[in-house]
Amino acid sequence: MTSFVHLEYSKQHPGVTRVESALDAAQQMRQGFSSTRGLAALLLSAIVAAIMVVAYEVMDSVAEGHLLLMWITMWVVAFAALACFAGAARSMAVSAKTALDGWSRRLAASRADERLWAMAKTDPRVMADLQAARTRSE
Repeated sequence: MTSFVHLEYSKQHPGVTRVESALDAAQQMRQGFSSTRGLAALLLSAIVAAIMVVAYEVMDSVAEGHLLLMWITMWVVAFAALACFAGAARSMAVSAKTALDGWSRRLAASRADERLWAMAKTDPRVMADLQAARTRSE
């Protein structure tokens, strides 16, 4: 007969551990994405698509006997456009993101001021605090 028994049970449920690791991986993947890079890629693809349309229209007017040569030329134009406009698209994306961030901050501050003023109209204590802050700033 045994006098002691060793039972080793896990202190964590394996499903919970898997879900926590999946959530951590998703959060790390989300932090790896940059909105600036995404916007730059979107602008770059729009520019290249416009150039591709123009190149296709030019090549469509040529006789169909040189179709393979036209497709090769169109793809060369596409990759050259990608190479030429990558820096410009990235700088446009950065400036657009900066402008949108500033606009969003100004809009949030304006809404907060409106809410505070509406609250001050209904609550005399808040109005007194605002008046005291105004006299202190003067």
